[in-house]
Amino acid sequence: MNVLLVDDHILFRRGLRHLLSDLDESIRFLEADGVADIQTVDTTSVDLILLDLGLKGPSGLSALQIVKDLLPDCSIVVLSSEEEPRLIKSCITHGASGFIPKSSTPEILVQALKLVVAGGIYLPTDVLRPPAQDAPDPAAASPTFDDLNITPRQQAALMLAVQGKSNKLIARELHISEGTVKLHLTAAFRALDVKNRTEAVYAAANLGILPPQ
Repeated sequence: MNVLLVDDHILFRRGLRHLLSDLDESIRFLEADGVADIQTVDTTSVDLILLDLGLKGPSGLSALQIVKDLLPDCSIVVLSSEEEPRLIKSCITHGASGFIPKSSTPEILVQALKLVVAGGIYLPTDVLRPPAQDAPDPAAASPTFDDLNITPRQQAALMLAVQGKSNKLIARELHISEGTVKLHLTAAFRALDVKNRTEAVYAAANLGILPPQ
């Protein structure tokens, strides 16, 4: 696996290289100080990009969009010292496959990247949980999948989907056709009032059901 580290702090990049040895011993690392430097790197075989949002030059969502345009087929995981929920959700909306706060532990970093490499989307658990002001009245019953008329088979397909599994793999695990998987997911998304798997992660979290991290 080829991983591109985009961060303007060389010590941080070196630290990531050391930590990620636990993810895959055969990882080949490429490095860039910023977005402009990416074009000087051989990115033809990059599989995963770790992008710091606080770069010199283009930064934030602008940097993410530029990287996404340059390497549209690569999974991008954002690393940032900022943990504002709106920023995190915006990053996912703009195409990132994950958002890892720099305050995370090495164990969380490795597990998050394993999820992304497997095709999933990683979000910090605190972001997945509804803010306190939006939390429902403890005395009131939280809505459930049953309340939304999402059948057990639709629930099963949905939970596998938000883990990043493809329709083909979901079909294999549930012993159904890919066409049936699409029907299950379409019905579940409609019931949750979401359009895609990313939005489904948030919706499931609001029901108190978090995908495995």
